[in-house]
Amino acid sequence: MTSILQRYQRIAPLYDLLDLPFEYRRYRRIRPLLFEGLSGRILDAGVGTGRNVPFYPRGTSVVGIDLSPAMLARAERRRAQSAVPFELRQMDVAELDFPAAAFDAAVATFLFCVLPDDAQVAALRELRRVVRPGGTIRLLEYVQPKSPLRRLSVALWQPWVAWAYGAGFDRKTAAHIPQAGLELVDARFVVDDLIQLLTVRVPD
Repeated sequence: MTSILQRYQRIAPLYDLLDLPFEYRRYRRIRPLLFEGLSGRILDAGVGTGRNVPFYPRGTSVVGIDLSPAMLARAERRRAQSAVPFELRQMDVAELDFPAAAFDAAVATFLFCVLPDDAQVAALRELRRVVRPGGTIRLLEYVQPKSPLRRLSVALWQPWVAWAYGAGFDRKTAAHIPQAGLELVDARFVVDDLIQLLTVRVPD
């Protein structure tokens, strides 16, 4: 994860600016979907600069983790936007420093499209470990589109996205979910055939 850490330490001061057009055209309207029906203690894995903070559901408590201290420092600035208490901690999603079943639910926003394929099962297993049996995990992720025009567009973006964010459109996150011992409840597109919302259940 060292290269991911270095990349996000570097990009943190510019991250919100680079993401601004996407945030207001796409992300703000779909972020609330991550939290629909969630309650109790929630883990926000890959909290980044805290763009989810305004959408934390009332009556919950949230712990946000990120690998990058520079990203966490940006998230801290959004504390006033939150209607609920939240804590921020530096942590690797594949090596979570929480006891088993510490959370009622977990969310991750564009985290797994950054993780390489060989790290995905380990990260999903850690989320399974720290979310209670019967709890929900929601993932909002970019995927490889099927439409030819969109695939061409993605091919043009890919070098920039890989350099700036270390992200890819070809991750197989949904396929890794059963390998991690989790149950895929729902997979639906929320932006064209490009961004998918995965709802996952931790088995009893």
